[in-house]
Amino acid sequence: MSTATLPSVRGKLTPSAPLAPLVWFKSGGTAEWLFEPKDLTDLQEFLRELDPTVPVMALGLGSNMIVRDGGVPGVVVRLGKAFAKVEQTADLTLNCGGGASGILVSSSARDNGIAGLEFLRSIPGTVGGFVRMNGGAYGGEVKDILVDCDVVLRDGSLVTLPVADLHYTYRHSELPEGAIVVAARFRGQPGQPEAIQAEMDRISASREASQPLRSKTGGSTFKNPAGHKAWQLVDEAGCRGLQLGGAQISEKHTNFLLNLGDATSADIEALGEEVRRRVKEKSGVELDWEIQRVGKSK
Repeated sequence: MSTATLPSVRGKLTPSAPLAPLVWFKSGGTAEWLFEPKDLTDLQEFLRELDPTVPVMALGLGSNMIVRDGGVPGVVVRLGKAFAKVEQTADLTLNCGGGASGILVSSSARDNGIAGLEFLRSIPGTVGGFVRMNGGAYGGEVKDILVDCDVVLRDGSLVTLPVADLHYTYRHSELPEGAIVVAARFRGQPGQPEAIQAEMDRISASREASQPLRSKTGGSTFKNPAGHKAWQLVDEAGCRGLQLGGAQISEKHTNFLLNLGDATSADIEALGEEVRRRVKEKSGVELDWEIQRVGKSK
């Protein structure tokens, strides 16, 4: 695709954009095109005019994602500051841009005396990502607080989907293919800012103690199978500290993959597959990836 075949934009359109700096693992190839829309209209017009055969993928903070070394074909859309606003719209309800972080949403909820959103403090991503994945932690899930969300479909149309239309299950939604979440409404319960802050501090300390937060990682690697904890199955299969190339299973939390410095995405993904094989052999349980793996292998 040359620039001549792409719709004109008011935002930023970058060819062969390196994605490694934009994802937590700091590995992987380039986006054929990276589009950072100026605003909602810019995004809608671009998608409306873009050849419908060109694949489109949204990228948030890149926290729960392996970008393969061959890069991502088509257009990767990254929502910037214009999509990162959070405001109270109704009683106990926040209207949050798709690019807003979990930390910003939970802090805004605290400032407005809205409890029940504290767990978002611990989800290292943006509203768009955790609405798509039904993100959850520390006893909360997006499905419990989401009222509805605004999504731009692949043809550029804007629709509002109530929570029931997403058919949420564990770490999964039925959001349409290629849809980009541009905003969401979350509702909580009345609470005192001091108590909300105390709960956020508790979550933060617990996460710091149990997870390798200072490393190049991708968050939880595998979903918890029914009746099991993924980290425990990985540990029992003897995978704590297991290495492959520049990738390692964290010694601190065995459901975390690490890039020790120079790992390729192929190293990281292959290590994950080896863990799945060993767990299946040891316990008979099939682990499912929670981390999104995108793009082409080299």
